Amino acid sequence: MNDIERKHANARMSKVVCHGGLVYLCGQTANASDSASGDIQAQTKEVLSRIDALLAEGGTDRSRILSVTIYLASMDDFAGMNSVWESWTSADIAPARTTVQAQLASPSLRVEMTVVAAAGTCLA
Repeated sequence: MNDIERKHANARMSKVVCHGGLVYLCGQTANASDSASGDIQAQTKEVLSRIDALLAEGGTDRSRILSVTIYLASMDDFAGMNSVWESWTSADIAPARTTVQAQLASPSLRVEMTVVAAAGTCLA
């Protein structure tokens, strides 16, 4: 029996992995081809929308997020990213969170997020 469920898998990665009552999302970014003109707020909104969609595929939602790691190309974007983040979540469901500065895969990308959430309906 396979107790690991993978969604959107290729030789490099899976976008969603469910195992042991947890849902893991790979790093989510804005669409690189569209992001050259996107400011941090627009990119953050897109990333959070992608997270919502992938969590739904994993049978869970943002209220069940346990931890998030946020990578910013520049810490100058911290306040702008937080303004969108804080309208997306609330204190009663706030996950553990780390934010670091990192060189992202494309110079046009400003934010990337990885998520671990408690499972809903996917393999537990």
